[in-house]
Amino acid sequence: MILKLNVVVLAAGKGTRMVSSLPKVLHKLAGKPLLSHVLDTARSLACENLQVVTGFGSELVEQTLGDQANRFVLQKEQLGTAHAVAQTIPYLEDDALVLILYGDVPLIQKTTLEALLDKVDENHMGVLTCTVTDPKGLGRIIRNNNGQITSIVEEKDATPEQKAIAEINTGFMAIPVNRLKTWLPKIEANNAQKEYYLTDLVEIALADGCSVVTSDCENQQEITGINNRAQLAELERIYQQNMHTEFMNNGVSLADPARFDVRGNVTIAPDVEIDINVILEGEVNISSHVKIGAGCILKNCSVGEGTQLHPYTVIEDAVIGKNCQLGPFARVRPGTELKDSAKLGNFVEIKKSIIGEGSKVNHLSYIGDAELGDNVNVGAGTITCNYDGVNKYKTMIGNEVFIGSNAVLIAPLEIKDGGFIAAGSTITKPVARDQLAIGRSRQSNIDGWKRPESNKK
Repeated sequence: MILKLNVVVLAAGKGTRMVSSLPKVLHKLAGKPLLSHVLDTARSLACENLQVVTGFGSELVEQTLGDQANRFVLQKEQLGTAHAVAQTIPYLEDDALVLILYGDVPLIQKTTLEALLDKVDENHMGVLTCTVTDPKGLGRIIRNNNGQITSIVEEKDATPEQKAIAEINTGFMAIPVNRLKTWLPKIEANNAQKEYYLTDLVEIALADGCSVVTSDCENQQEITGINNRAQLAELERIYQQNMHTEFMNNGVSLADPARFDVRGNVTIAPDVEIDINVILEGEVNISSHVKIGAGCILKNCSVGEGTQLHPYTVIEDAVIGKNCQLGPFARVRPGTELKDSAKLGNFVEIKKSIIGEGSKVNHLSYIGDAELGDNVNVGAGTITCNYDGVNKYKTMIGNEVFIGSNAVLIAPLEIKDGGFIAAGSTITKPVARDQLAIGRSRQSNIDGWKRPESNKK
């Protein structure tokens, strides 16, 4: 019989050592809450029933991650891991296995959990173990002469001989739900902490004739929990190193992996070159042969093949086409699309606009709420005035339009194909096809003019 899977994630702790008003599981690793990493892994296991046990900051946890689990269950008193799991009993299915995960252990891998689940059925309970170099503070795995697990002893309850054991309990367990419902009421708080330990299930299961099997986690990083900000920073580097290795193995060149951060779901094609201090955040898709200069920040965007991002370019919620040139110091704001071979130069800001194929906005310009056709040239210092203090208006620019330097385009405005805007013009009226538009104030030169003199003596 193949049992379906229920998952319980324990996420009730305050995390006192984080010294924060924010619940520990909402602190971020790679730009995402710790708990969210665990929930993503749980869902990857085809979990049909995902329960999260909350405590401190429960409302904020549910508000932040409410769409990522089937139910959030409140543990009003912090009376131990077994007590936490007991809160979910009414919502677990009798014909299922329940997998116990932890909201502050974000690096646990799907394959490790699958190896544990493969050993568990209605007659076998599973415990994930790990052999570590420094087991201090962790529960020890006690085995008999035949190598079979007999119990788990917490550090504070262990003898000196037991403390010397290097095999530890990771806390991850897989248990038949119908058995769990029978066993949980038998757990007592007969320990130094006066708490109800989930680890007591091992002895209870054996006494009930259920076999207890173990699965070894070979990578200690996977089962490392976070208790303070220093540990959070350590796991951040581990996470980033893992991502960097994966990218480089898939053909991405990183100038210095230690100075590159990924904070989201990022896809990078082969033959992409990334310089130092680059941050990729959210949903980012980078096509092949893209070059990303130092200090660039990309958030929720896609970048087409062959495009080059010069140093310190910032892109957010935008689509960049093929063979484009951006920067240095260009800013692309949400709602922008650059067609193929478009170019943005230094200190150019684009907001909620379409820049047509082959069009150029090269220097010190602001383009907002506009649509530019193909092969448009925008001179230095040009701006679109899209906001009157209350409403925003669009600027429509056709193909092959030339806009001279220091032009002010006051929306709503349309410039037809081939229009030519003279440098220094303020344009308020529509420009017809192939028209030259000049909107300058008249220049006056005054002979014999003298500079003002200071009244101070």
